[in-house]
Amino acid sequence: QVQLVESGGGLVQAGGSLRLSCAASGRTFSSYAMGWFRQAPGKEREFVAAISWSGGSTYYADSVKGRFTISRDNAKNTVYLQMNSLKPEDTAVYYCAAGRGAGTGRGSYAYWGQGTQVTVSS
Repeated sequence: QVQLVESGGGLVQAGGSLRLSCAASGRTFSSYAMGWFRQAPGKEREFVAAISWSGGSTYYADSVKGRFTISRDNAKNTVYLQMNSLKPEDTAVYYCAAGRGAGTGRGSYAYWGQGTQVTVSS
């Protein structure tokens, strides 16, 4: 079983930056693709970014492309989401997830963290 814990969320002004971290407990972290999703109040959970098990391939939602960067450090069992030029519409609970292959749908991921709140003020 893989346990995931997100951290790094908080309150920032529009145009600011945050870096989210997701720490995995399992020894097999490097064998999993990782993804980030977000969910705003009253909205469906949506795909944000994903990275392959090797880190060689990354994928982004159009809404965050050019502003967010996903990366991983397998030696530290951690995946990151660097968020720059934040907008109020980025406000959401952000979740990390682990699966056997990088994908844009929730069904691609078997393990999920509890989420971390990101709030971007105008």
